[in-house]
Formats: sequence, structure tokens, C-alpha cells
Amino acid sequence: MGRRSDRRRVLRVHGDLVTTRPDSLAVEEPLEIRVGGTAFAVTMRTPGDDFELAAGFLVSEGVVAEVEDIVGIRHCDDGRPDPTTNIVDVTLSAHVPPPETSRSFYTSSSCGVCGKDSLDAVRTSARWSVADDDVAVTTDLVASLADRLREGQAVFERTGGLHAAGLFTAQGDLVCLREDVGRHNAVDKVVGWALMQGRLPLRGHLLQVSGRTSFELVQKAWLAGIPLLSAVSAPSTLAVDLATEAGMTLTGFVRGDSMNIYAGAQRITTG
Repeated sequence: MGRRSDRRRVLRVHGDLVTTRPDSLAVEEPLEIRVGGTAFAVTMRTPGDDFELAAGFLVSEGVVAEVEDIVGIRHCDDGRPDPTTNIVDVTLSAHVPPPETSRSFYTSSSCGVCGKDSLDAVRTSARWSVADDDVAVTTDLVASLADRLREGQAVFERTGGLHAAGLFTAQGDLVCLREDVGRHNAVDKVVGWALMQGRLPLRGHLLQVSGRTSFELVQKAWLAGIPLLSAVSAPSTLAVDLATEAGMTLTGFVRGDSMNIYAGAQRITTG
């Protein structure tokens, strides 16, 4: 597993005081995801949990939905004298159609869909409905998730430079937390963990993310069968529209005892 943080020397200015000191930074490196030996995507990510990232990415692309859909995942060295952990190859089960190679694309740490050639390619149909998930939570529980997420961010504590996604039960218990320079990667790592544990669809669970909520994060939650997505910042218009269409609960600006509920308010009661 690659390092998630590294040290660099910085010039620190505080008022009239100027000092030089080492600083911890989040690592960002490319990861090439191959399917059956064929390149499918390159994403900029923080090393670690790469198998989960690859599996979750394939869930979000509608390629796989169950742990049985994947035979194995391995790091590739391509015969290099200096083997790299920046390439992973996923072997699909015989019954799973391979993804269209024409949809191969590049994803950055800030944009998970950059390079897709059409809006149709961005949108992927969900295999499970979340509209009929009757999970019910209180505003107090939703308001507590952001702090619980922050408490579990070990690498953020050192660097201040990572996003996080946390999967919680309806009772507020943390099930899985992953960090990454990209919000979408953090979610993929959580979803990939759930896939590899045989836990999809994630009915009755809540997903808390740092930062804002994009269309893509709502889509990833929907494809994982998650009925409630909460964020510390704002959603986009497309995120709200997709959550409404899916029957998902979407909250934003969850800070302290306040929040905005943009969709699916029936699942949240005051208290």
C-alpha cells in the first residue's frame, strides 16, 4: 500500500514571523483501472484501499453489483523492474459483460466524470430502488454524522487535505469510513468495501460526505442502494433533481443543529 501522506518543506508566514518547517501533505497519484487486462479508467487518488476503489468504481459504472460478479483484483507490474501499485486489474466473472472500452475515461480528484463523451454516459441506471426504503431517522442523528465523520479522519488530521465518506447505520453507528483527495473516490472506496463484503444493496444505511454534493455522488449512492445522503456543504441542482427522481433523501449544510433537506424529507423527523 502506498503512502497516504508525505512531508514537504514549506515557508510558514504568520504575521511578521517567517519560518521554514516540514509539513504533511496528502498524496495524490494516478491509478489505472483495467478490466480483464484492458484499460478502462485512470483516476487521481490517494493510495490505499485501491481494490475497494476499483470495485466501487465498477459499481458506479453499472458494470458489477454483487461480490460474485468479480473473480479477483490484483496489482499489475507490467513486467517492470520497479513494480507499481498504481495499476489494478479486475477479472470479472464469466456471466458479467465487459464494459464498453469506448467509454474509457480519465477522472481527476475533483471531477469523477471528466472525459466521458456524452451525458448518457454520465447517467447509469440503478439496479435497486431506494424509493421504497422506509428507513427513518431524526434530525439530531443526521446532525451528528458530520462530527462523527470528522473524528474518524486520521489522515485529514495530519494533512488537512482529504475528503471523506462514511457509511452509517440508521442508529448512527459508523460501519465504514474512507478518505481520499477526491470526494468521488472516497465514496467509491466505501461502496467497493460494501460490495466485497457482500453487503449491497445498502438498504437502511446513511452516507455522510465531506464537502459538496454533485450529481455523481447521488448517482453512486443510488447505485449502491443507499436511501439517505448527507453532506456538510451544498448540493448542485442536478444532484437535487436526481435525488428527487430516485426517491432518495438528500441533506446539505449539515452543521451543528441546522441543515437543509432538499429531497425525501419524509424520512427525517424533528428531534
